[in-house]
Amino acid sequence: MSLDAEMLAMGHRARTAAGQLREAPATTRSRALEAAAQSLCDHRDAILDANARDLDAAQAMRLSAPVLDRLRLDPVRLEAMASGVAAIARQPDPVGQTLAEWSRPNGLTITRMTTPIGVIGVIYESRPNVTADAAALCLKSANAAILRCGSEARESARAIHAAFVAGVAASALPPSAVQLVAVPSRDAVGLMLRGLEGNLDLIVPRGGKSLTARVMADARVPVLAHLEGLVHIYLHEAADIAKARALVHNAKMRRTGICGAVETLLIDRSVLSTLGAAVLEELAASGCQIRGDAAVCERITEAVPASEEDWRSEYLDAIIAVRCVDGLKDAIAHIERYGSQHTDCIVTEDAAVAEEFLRKVDSAIVMWNASTQFADGGEFGMGAEIGIATGRLHARGPVGAEQLVSFKYVVRGDGQCRE
Repeated sequence: MSLDAEMLAMGHRARTAAGQLREAPATTRSRALEAAAQSLCDHRDAILDANARDLDAAQAMRLSAPVLDRLRLDPVRLEAMASGVAAIARQPDPVGQTLAEWSRPNGLTITRMTTPIGVIGVIYESRPNVTADAAALCLKSANAAILRCGSEARESARAIHAAFVAGVAASALPPSAVQLVAVPSRDAVGLMLRGLEGNLDLIVPRGGKSLTARVMADARVPVLAHLEGLVHIYLHEAADIAKARALVHNAKMRRTGICGAVETLLIDRSVLSTLGAAVLEELAASGCQIRGDAAVCERITEAVPASEEDWRSEYLDAIIAVRCVDGLKDAIAHIERYGSQHTDCIVTEDAAVAEEFLRKVDSAIVMWNASTQFADGGEFGMGAEIGIATGRLHARGPVGAEQLVSFKYVVRGDGQCRE
């Protein structure tokens, strides 16, 4: 079978499975997810062995430390993956919910109800956990899924998918509800972007800027994505020094390769030599490279001069760009000019200033006195996320099962005819 025929057959199977999922009771979908979560635990050794093969290959290719971190699974991460699937199973059913209902003078009753999107394609790189996260969220929202992982995570994705489907197969749901594109050819991505002859309803990319840019440029079906996570933290002059040191360090250094890691730090000029210096010296001591403006370089000996490009850079590494600003208005202006509308945070004890920041910064996630690494669907109580959306239509921020539905209008009448 040619690649074109194979992918088209996968699309047809997914469309059929989507119809079956739409008809399946919520309890059936929840039981399937519970079984999938248990199956992930039961197949732990096989998944970790597959991940070890991926890591060996990635290290031989000398991939970067952040890529290796995203790729790596261990018993704790695998347990968190399974727990996320189980948490999704326990969530309220997002399908068939009444959003609004009203009656017209002519007696018609109109109801707006949630409904599945249909078939969702997920294209991702070195993130094996996305296999389980995306599969679980799609299944919970009664959507069929076609998953295509990058070559770095292929062995891990295959093992996770096999375990997940083994759990689904124990229920009354079709295994084709979650399919994995196993062929290495990049042409498979192009076929998905063209929609598999109308069988794909939505594409979700999870990966670097180049992957997302290609998907957004070439897709002939709707895309739910963020291009990059250019995350800011603004240290206001009324920030608490202990809070600032702890959460900036966590936001940058906990995991540098995730989209919620802070990339640019804005510091009120009035506190650069006190609060700012304490925060930056701690980052430098932890091995973080500081790229600063003239004021920062003059005060912090470890800093190197920042270029204009640094204010636009998502490093995904132990590097941070630092700039002095003259108050809230200046900080917001910087975020508006350079930000990607992903996640932005203010650190301050001044509630009025914080509320103004939260109101005026138009990002998908805005925070006050919290690490930006909380920008994650699991941390929001969604169990997991299929991605973070920065657009303004349909869904914004972490996309969980509740965001993977559309709606329809149900109109009930008693023989009414329009004049």
